[in-house]
Amino acid sequence: MTEVVAETKTKALTPFALKGAPALIEAVFPAQKVSYEAQTERKAVQSQTLTGLGSYWKGRKPLILVRAIVLGSLLPQTGDAEADLDIFEKLMAFDDEGLARRALAQGTLKPKDIAARVELADPWSYFSYTIKNSGLTAEQVEAWCCPFDADEEGVTLRWRRDIEESDKLELYRRTLSTYTSYEEKASLCKRPEQIDQGWLYSPVWQVVNRYYAHLGVNAHSFPELIEQFGILRYGHRPRVGDAFAGGGSIPFEAARIGCDVYASDLNPIACMLTWGALNIIGGSPERRAEIEKAQQTVAEAVDEEVTALGAERDEYGNRAKAYLYCLETRCPETGWMVPMSPSWVISKSRNVIAKLIPDHDNERFDIEVVSGVSKEEMKAAEKGTVQDGALVYELNGKIYRTPIKTLRGDYRDSEGNTANRLRRWEKDDFKPRPNDIFQERLYAIHWITKATLGKSRTETFFASVTESDLQRERKVEKIVANNLPGWQRKGLVPDMAIEPGLETTRLRRERGWTYWHHLFDPRSILTLAITKSAMLQSKEAESLILGFAKQLDWLNKGCYFGTGAARESISHMFSNQALNVLINYGTRSAYSCYSIWSLLSSSESTINTRCKIVSKAAGSITDESDLWITDPPYADAVNYHEITEFFIAWLRKKPPAPFDEWTWDSRRALAIKGSDDDFRRGMVDAYQAMAKHMPDHGMQCVMFTHQDTGVWSDMVSIFWAAGLQVVAAWYIATETTSELKKGGYVQGTVILMLKKRPEGDRAGFKQRILPAVRAEVRRQIETMMHLNEEIKDKHGEPVFNDSDLQMAGYAAALKVLTAYTTIGGEDVTSFALRPRTKGEVTVVDEIVQQAAEAANSLLVPEGLGAETWARLSGIQRFYLRMMDMETSGASKLDNYQNFAKAFRVQDYARVMGDMKANAARLKRVSEFTSRELTDSTEIGPTWLGHLIIGLQQLLAEVEPQAVIQQFQQDLPDFMEVRPLLIDMLRFMERKAPEATVREVAEVLGARLKNLRALGQ
Repeated sequence: MTEVVAETKTKALTPFALKGAPALIEAVFPAQKVSYEAQTERKAVQSQTLTGLGSYWKGRKPLILVRAIVLGSLLPQTGDAEADLDIFEKLMAFDDEGLARRALAQGTLKPKDIAARVELADPWSYFSYTIKNSGLTAEQVEAWCCPFDADEEGVTLRWRRDIEESDKLELYRRTLSTYTSYEEKASLCKRPEQIDQGWLYSPVWQVVNRYYAHLGVNAHSFPELIEQFGILRYGHRPRVGDAFAGGGSIPFEAARIGCDVYASDLNPIACMLTWGALNIIGGSPERRAEIEKAQQTVAEAVDEEVTALGAERDEYGNRAKAYLYCLETRCPETGWMVPMSPSWVISKSRNVIAKLIPDHDNERFDIEVVSGVSKEEMKAAEKGTVQDGALVYELNGKIYRTPIKTLRGDYRDSEGNTANRLRRWEKDDFKPRPNDIFQERLYAIHWITKATLGKSRTETFFASVTESDLQRERKVEKIVANNLPGWQRKGLVPDMAIEPGLETTRLRRERGWTYWHHLFDPRSILTLAITKSAMLQSKEAESLILGFAKQLDWLNKGCYFGTGAARESISHMFSNQALNVLINYGTRSAYSCYSIWSLLSSSESTINTRCKIVSKAAGSITDESDLWITDPPYADAVNYHEITEFFIAWLRKKPPAPFDEWTWDSRRALAIKGSDDDFRRGMVDAYQAMAKHMPDHGMQCVMFTHQDTGVWSDMVSIFWAAGLQVVAAWYIATETTSELKKGGYVQGTVILMLKKRPEGDRAGFKQRILPAVRAEVRRQIETMMHLNEEIKDKHGEPVFNDSDLQMAGYAAALKVLTAYTTIGGEDVTSFALRPRTKGEVTVVDEIVQQAAEAANSLLVPEGLGAETWARLSGIQRFYLRMMDMETSGASKLDNYQNFAKAFRVQDYARVMGDMKANAARLKRVSEFTSRELTDSTEIGPTWLGHLIIGLQQLLAEVEPQAVIQQFQQDLPDFMEVRPLLIDMLRFMERKAPEATVREVAEVLGARLKNLRALGQ
């Protein structure tokens, strides 16, 4: 990358004036707003800025989150937390002005929406109108004031042509102020990165410069601001490092806003993607234009060669768009060759199916593609010849069924491992041999008509496979057979064997594939060999190779052919982060692949800072960074070290510069993975190396998925042993559903901020630490709750929710704990590295649990007495806390998961009415069954359980006095706990979602309150 040092106004700055000063992120952070923006970015899917480089790397953290962390780590605390937060939100475009500009750019709010929500004495200064209602006159309309419903009144509104942008913005500000929550406002907006940054932040810089005038700050862009705060803290432009660079989102966003960056990763594919982020997405407009021109040149060269081979056009001049293949196998019962597919539907929008027609002479099935079939035929075609793991088909009125494992010949070998009788493919194989159990058969072709080739809207049709098509197939196979050894020597096609592993073993087990090129059919191999050869001859080979890697993901036997209601499509291999072994698949023609090469996002993100990318293990880094931001591979559900071999196999020979500086091997043995003792040792080495290569006043941010307290125990022990001290923790709901696992869980990310532990030994003992933990937790939460009240009074919405406060409690506890170098005489490094026994409760576990309990004792739901709260058990606290949160619209499952863990609830699902990721809720009082309220359940024997039974009885029109008598009989300490019951009923009277429950809670509470004597 060409280095360009940005000119900034730094004359009045005093280098190191903020050396060691507490960062803003240590005290305040708008976690809920960042969470919403992060989820919005995730939902953009293919429109995310870096996704164009290749969506096969799923672990990228949202760019908005990275920006918030970098900014929060550089900005100082001034002593006025509310004002600090206000400045931070302006810089993130989370404030009212930023939202107004983002909403204006989005354009979702139309004049009629604005007219319906704001008061305007003279709406016609802003809008023009057209009368739809013949009963209206212009004179009547022009006498109107807003608000009014334009549709209901019979007029169409539009902006006046002469309206100034400033006037539009004023109306957007006023309209957004009528929405109560940040989420409602932000849902009407573009993402900040999608908008011209100069225009978006034009009103911000004057305010920022005034606020930080005492420090000499005078910035008019993010690069200027970042450099100036870097000088104030570190004496130079700040350098952000990431030793687990992955898909490159952390170094990219840090560089985009003005930091120098260092990125390293053991995996060369991660390094390549990071390079692409910084040099392609971050390239100048001129550089991007050069890349696009090179892509076009290569596309023309590939098209010319494929056309000359005559491999993709039929005799009428139509060109193939896609080829549909399926497996075929011989039925052991009949001896017939049977095509295999879970469904024979080809197109739902055009009612196209593949019909199996018996060929008795050859004991096989012809496949006829039929269009425009009836609903009944479509329904019948949905049931294919592969059902529930078995080959199922009908012949001569009889149904035959054979399990696929029987076809494969599965058995247990002498060591008890599963094996089968599939032939192991060899290095020179690229298609099944005639006697192989599974054959591959072309059964349909998707054609583009000759008349519409090259046009923006093409006409296509599906057709059966003809003899001419089969001749072209044989021609392709012959070309591949003649050239494969030479292509492999040149590195145009892989010759790399597939190593066994958690992901890769299935390739051998289910198909007999042993080399990576076996995952590609002959057509794909031909297309890819021609393409790579053309790309390597280009002056832009290093940029084009990223497009080639992306093409590998979209052109292989793991690409599912989907028949959606609107259109047909072919997916990509890593749509689900696994090496998919499919029964049937779709193969794109070379002509259909050219659009896949596109790498550039629509937004310009020119990077002008120093960037360094290295392929090495995290524990062996030697470069310095002021701020390390990492997303380590804790218990990673994705085996990147295995699945990236899919790409490494194609790219490892003769890679273009600068990729030739990297080791093109996944280096499985060196990869940090899992969660066992080796993982902890590797992580300690990595974070010790980062701490060593960081100034004493530097900072680290670690992101990890919040799963359970075991995660906390391991991660905190690692950082502790690395000589780091926790200074803050925040919880971010980064995505609405996990891309890595099924089950509808909300993926939450913990942001842990750390600094170097002060020099010197400090011994601690658990008995002394616990009181200090409780005191620090109380101080931290009370400070945040005070700030919450101040901001809520002014803006109507608090900045922290209960999850933030709970997380702050954890951070406060860990800040105390990680200040020590020994606990009970044991060195922290020894503690972190010693093997764990199953079920062991470590001192970290105890401290975290103490923090949770201390935090939860302070987080009393609004409307419930503190004394009542203190006496309730975990399940009761959980139910009442979540009932309170539901009144504010909380419905994310991660809230329930987190509080269930914090309150030590054994099985929170038993009191849940819905477990959807974004529509979770408690069971309503009326929804509990009698079996769910017995003494054998967690909630049944509690005071709350008795109250729920009592409320159900009142709903069933049982007399209140009978309910109270039942309480007296079932609760031996009834008179002692009566005030608690009254308090909980008063709470439910206000918070229960069902009006009928609120009513009976009021009745029962009043009766209990009015008891006069023990006899009653």
